[in-house]
Amino acid sequence: MTPRTADAQSDDPFTEPPRRSRGFRVAVSSGAVLSVCLVGWLGWQALANSGSGSAGTAAPRVSAAYGEGDLVDSLGLGGGAGGASGSPGASAGVSAPPSGSAQPSAGGGSAAGGARPLTGRTVLLDPGHNSGNVRHTSDIARQVDIGNSRKECDTTGTSTNDGYSESDFTLDVVHRARQILQDRGATVVLTQDGDRAWGPCIDERARIGNEAKADAAVSVHGDGAPGSASGFHVIMPAKVVAGKADTSAIVDPSHKLGVTLRDGFKAATGEPFADYIGQQGLDTRSDLGGLNLSRVPKVFIECGNMRNSGDAQRMTDPQWRQRAAQGIADSLTAFLTTG
Repeated sequence: MTPRTADAQSDDPFTEPPRRSRGFRVAVSSGAVLSVCLVGWLGWQALANSGSGSAGTAAPRVSAAYGEGDLVDSLGLGGGAGGASGSPGASAGVSAPPSGSAQPSAGGGSAAGGARPLTGRTVLLDPGHNSGNVRHTSDIARQVDIGNSRKECDTTGTSTNDGYSESDFTLDVVHRARQILQDRGATVVLTQDGDRAWGPCIDERARIGNEAKADAAVSVHGDGAPGSASGFHVIMPAKVVAGKADTSAIVDPSHKLGVTLRDGFKAATGEPFADYIGQQGLDTRSDLGGLNLSRVPKVFIECGNMRNSGDAQRMTDPQWRQRAAQGIADSLTAFLTTG
C-alpha cells in the first residue's frame, strides 16, 4: 500500500479548515452593509406590490427520475446473482432539492442559522471491509447465513493499482460524512471504526443497524471491476423473503434512499454513472447479506471503480473524498427531512 501523503495537504477541508484572512473580514463588513441595503429594498418592494394583489410563485419541486435500477445487470459483473424487485413504488415520487437551494459548505454541516435538522435521528454508516482482513483470511472466509444462501463473512476488498485500499478509502469517507451528519444533530453509528482486528461479518453489519434502530443506513464501498469500466452506482435491496431474511418492509424506502443518494452523490462529485452495471447509476441485488438481513432502509454505494485510472485518481484525492462525503451526508439529510 502506498503512503497517503496527500491526506496531509493543507487544502484538505477535513484536516485543516481554511483560515479567515483580512480580506475575509473586509468582505464580511461589506456584506453587512449590502445586507442593510437589501432589507430596505425588499421593504420598498413589499409596499410597491401590496396593492396589486399579486403573490410570489414558489419554485416548482423537481422530481428525481427513477432509473429502473431494479433491472438486474445482464453482464453479471456485480459479483453475484441479482433479483428483480418489481415496481419501485414510493421511490418514483422522490423529490430532488430545487436547483437553487443552499448546500452546506465542505467545512460545516449545519444549516443556516445553526439549525440541526437531524436532531433525534440515527444514521448507520458502514465502511466496507477492514484493512485487517488480509491478516485474518480464515476468519473472514467462514460462511454466514444471509437468508436465501450462505456467503463469506467478509472479503479483503479491492484497491487501486497503486495500492490504495478500499478499506482505507471507505473509512476515510465515512469519517468525513460522520462529522457532517453529527454537525446536523444526527446520532451516527459505525459498524467499525478502524478499531477491530478484522470484520465485522456481513450479517453483523446488518445487525448493528437493526439494533441501533437506524432511520437510514448506507454501506460505503469502492468497486473492483475491470479497468475499462468506470463510474459509481447505488445498490438497493431486492425483495427477499427467505430464512432469516425479509426485506418486504424496507424495499420501498430503500428505493427512495437509493434514488436520493444517486442524485446527491452525482451532484456533489460529478462522478458519472457506472457504465458497466445497472441503469442510470442504480442496481438492485438479492445476494448481499448486508441488505438481505437489514430491517432498516439501507443501500450500498460503490463510489467508483478503483481499478479504473480516472476513478482511482479522483478517489485518492482527499478533496474529492470530502465532496463524496458531502454528497452522502446531503442525501441522507434530504431522505430524512422530506416526506
